[in-house]
Amino acid sequence: MTSQAAEHEEDPRAAVVGLRDVVVRRQTSDHLILGGVDWTVRPGEHWALLGANGAGKTTLLRLLGALMHPTTGSVDVLGSRLGRVDVRDLRARIGHVGTAQRVPEDLTAHAVVLTGHTGTVQPLWRMYGDEVRERAHTLLLELGVKELTDRPYGVCSGGQRARVLIARALMADPALLLLDEPFNALDLPSREDLVEALFQLAEGRPRLATVTVTHHLEELSPAIGHALLLQEGRVVARGPVAEVLTDAHLTACFGRDITVTRRDGRWSAHSARRTRRPTA
Repeated sequence: MTSQAAEHEEDPRAAVVGLRDVVVRRQTSDHLILGGVDWTVRPGEHWALLGANGAGKTTLLRLLGALMHPTTGSVDVLGSRLGRVDVRDLRARIGHVGTAQRVPEDLTAHAVVLTGHTGTVQPLWRMYGDEVRERAHTLLLELGVKELTDRPYGVCSGGQRARVLIARALMADPALLLLDEPFNALDLPSREDLVEALFQLAEGRPRLATVTVTHHLEELSPAIGHALLLQEGRVVARGPVAEVLTDAHLTACFGRDITVTRRDGRWSAHSARRTRRPTA
């Protein structure tokens, strides 16, 4: 297993995320969802979280978002240990973007971003002074969608919606941004626009740490410097992308022969065509 040698020598609470021997079991059946996960995410690091469906990615992201507790082991997020802190306060300091987020489609993009200030679905207009409103405009500009300011969210494209939701998550100025399959159902131009937006975001915020859940290496921006691979709840490999995103590790993770290539900071992967055995 690829690992970071310094992980066990540091206080995990000094990092953005520190997981130690984390186990999660389903309460009703005792089924193992995550088994013995160790992981450290430091300020300014950008991680890809990869694995097949059912590998435990969503559960791991919920731990990082302080949305659940482990069965055993310790989880430290932004210097606070789960189980010893008011998770409501902790969640307010974590940016979370997912396709399951409920957003009123009649709200303008600017109004959607404003709701990130109050952490609400509907706007609380009395809470948004001039400074807050201007910050929302600035974030739309930073994500490259300023022209959507007055456009209803419901008529925005998938890629535009993703960038609006990222701007919304940044309203709280989080130290950790969790991106749960932000490229889901995007066409090629929208994917490339979002890749570029995430790269620019990383360039402009050197202390921000991000974790991106995806199924496709092609969706990783050049800013992604680390990766963690999960298979059936256990870590196959973790560490710098050059050490983790290899043919051998991806093959072990997904259970079929995979070839990985990297060009100009972008990754791609494919599996060789399986030849059929001749029938008698």
